[in-house]
Amino acid sequence: MALRDDVLASFASLLERCASEAPELLEELRAQLDAAIAARSASDGVAADEIGWHGLVGDSAPMLELRQYIEKFAKAAAPVLITGESGTGKERVARAVHRVSARGRRAFVAENCAAIPETLLESVLFGHKKGAFTGAVKDHPGHFVAAHKGTLFLDEIGEMSMPMQAKMLRVLQEGEVRAVGDNRVRRVDVRVIAATNQDLEAAVGSGRFREDLYFRVNVLRLALPPLRERGDDVLELARLFLARACNRTTRSLTLSAGAERALQARRWPGNVRQLENEMQRLSALVDGPEVAAEDLSIVDG
Repeated sequence: MALRDDVLASFASLLERCASEAPELLEELRAQLDAAIAARSASDGVAADEIGWHGLVGDSAPMLELRQYIEKFAKAAAPVLITGESGTGKERVARAVHRVSARGRRAFVAENCAAIPETLLESVLFGHKKGAFTGAVKDHPGHFVAAHKGTLFLDEIGEMSMPMQAKMLRVLQEGEVRAVGDNRVRRVDVRVIAATNQDLEAAVGSGRFREDLYFRVNVLRLALPPLRERGDDVLELARLFLARACNRTTRSLTLSAGAERALQARRWPGNVRQLENEMQRLSALVDGPEVAAEDLSIVDG
């Protein structure tokens, strides 16, 4: 308790000094504190429910090769581009790269570029000052500041507009961000991991994606295997997802031999996400205690 009281007193003193001598640092200090809390929460979550290798399940040849590349890339500071079909687990792989790296105890911040309206994405990533636009009722540091010394994961980067791509290129080149409505820049040390299920080379050729940004994010590349190429990983994942879903309802349900053969025969166009959704459906609808092949609802695309 004495140590706790000393730390809180020191922190209160630091806040008071910042407020009186350098109030502009208060927002940055808050961002750093938020990042530290996020990193601790992520670390606690992993320790409590860690399955597989840094959250990656499966020992198929493609997955073992992927792990080797993750370990190599984790030692570098360069941007990483993760490609693969929808549902292959690109964010999970990005988190594995982060955890294995020297930044693993720092913040991991993730954003889906396709889920944020174009008019708001700049504010979300770079931050904004109070009053910069309607609805900006207080300063917001932005994801780059929150991820300082850590990792920023940008999913669906191919959905970025051309103006946003230009601003992203500058951040990667200069290591600086300017919040919307601010006249100063902040230095940031952030490793960017981007992901896409698009053909970015084709997007560059058609003029939908900047070639210079493509070369910036495509320094190190991880191509994720589709589930249909992962052999027995299908069964390992299916058993795991079914057990998780049943645990939520205190049920006990297993896969029959026929169901397992049917699962392995499918092509899984939606990959791991589709498999997980199917196990959740089965846990709710099958009376049990065993899932039969005819219980499956999967339709291959």
